[in-house]
Amino acid sequence: MKLFDTTLDRLQASLDVRLARQNVLGGNLANADTPGYQPRELDFEAAMKARTTALASGKPSLPSALPVEGHLSLNVSQPEPDEPSSFVKVADSPGGLDGNGVDLDRTMVELSRNALLYGASTRSAGKKLSILRYVASEGVG
Repeated sequence: MKLFDTTLDRLQASLDVRLARQNVLGGNLANADTPGYQPRELDFEAAMKARTTALASGKPSLPSALPVEGHLSLNVSQPEPDEPSSFVKVADSPGGLDGNGVDLDRTMVELSRNALLYGASTRSAGKKLSILRYVASEGVG
């Protein structure tokens, strides 16, 4: 029996991608009144596949620290190919009278759905870690 399977890696990838999606949806919501703004979408399946592959190869989920502690980087870097932010694109949605394509109702539903799925992933990860803790303590406690 394999003690450490890919479940935690997949849950970690899911949390990373869901967080990125929440940020994209929040950005759309924040720009709901901006004339000419076109909403952004994150290709969840492609981002999830890339993130799972990266985690399986041992790449950490968080970016590395800045080169000099306390200094801010002024370089605008492109996202890594496996980072969820590299799968964000402008959505094809018709704009209103002001050219803004954000549908508030749809965006709020997607925010709620994404938050619900994020919570489910965190609970699943917690259950998996509880099982591992139980096994490590030899069933005591």
